Amino acid sequence: MRAIVVRNFGATPELADVPVPETGAGMVRVQLEAAGVNPFDQRMATGFLDGKMPHDFPMILGVDGAGIVSAVGPGTSRFAVGDRVVGKFLTSPAGHGSFAEYAVLPETGALARIPDGVPTGAAAALPTAGVTAQDMVDATKIEPGQTVLVIGATGGVGSFLVQLANMAGAHVIATARGDAADQMTRLGAAETVDYTRGPVGAQVAAAHPDGVDVLFDVVSPPETLAELTGLVRDGGTVYSTIGAADEAALRVRGIKGGNIESSGGAPELSRLLRRVAEGDVVVPIAVTVPLAEAASVIGAAGARGKTVLAI
Repeated sequence: MRAIVVRNFGATPELADVPVPETGAGMVRVQLEAAGVNPFDQRMATGFLDGKMPHDFPMILGVDGAGIVSAVGPGTSRFAVGDRVVGKFLTSPAGHGSFAEYAVLPETGALARIPDGVPTGAAAALPTAGVTAQDMVDATKIEPGQTVLVIGATGGVGSFLVQLANMAGAHVIATARGDAADQMTRLGAAETVDYTRGPVGAQVAAAHPDGVDVLFDVVSPPETLAELTGLVRDGGTVYSTIGAADEAALRVRGIKGGNIESSGGAPELSRLLRRVAEGDVVVPIAVTVPLAEAASVIGAAGARGKTVLAI
């Protein structure tokens, strides 16, 4: 089968022929039709999980994927051949991911049926970014009327954060280029701060001198996040998805949150899929490219929404 692999950490991703994975006991094999691209894919290719999880090489990249169940192993009961499914294809040993024509997962893993009416490409864009955003909003326990600032609102996680925070009743401030303001409004932002027109902190402080209740930041390095945290009222909440939060400094001010990694599995993914099926959450897909062109989009910056591979 065709797959996007790296031969070693730091190597350039390439299209390769690799064996179709076997379907062992309790396993589900999926014939993938689409895969979602995330910043994590580039981090994985450069060795982020080295020392944290065993790896197999050539390492097939990709975490998010959706398609049709093509085979099930002995003892499998939750899924059947022909089911439309979506999941997170990251298990130990790493290197058997979703940027391939076939991938396998334990039936007990982060795998869920795709509801009728949800396109396969949209489903493939959900698992990492969508569930991360949902986890953040759930952990924050947003109350109606609170002010939520989303830094990096046009990316995958950010675009879901805007929607989910708005659904929770928050007044959402999104950061984006000025020409993306209409998109942010459609997703549920009450305000858009154009980060090209001056420091975000100064712009937000001028408009909200009493501060904000929640800061979700998916892009800022530690020193920038520390400055932006000054916008948050004492007792508020700050979350970083890239490990940039100084949690001890947050606690000094009674600020909740910190660094977050999504732990959501099949139940959380199913819940988010239902929201998409019901029309409450939109999956903003910025671009769809063929599997063979994956190397051109892995690690690319600046996407407004999700990038999906057509397999």
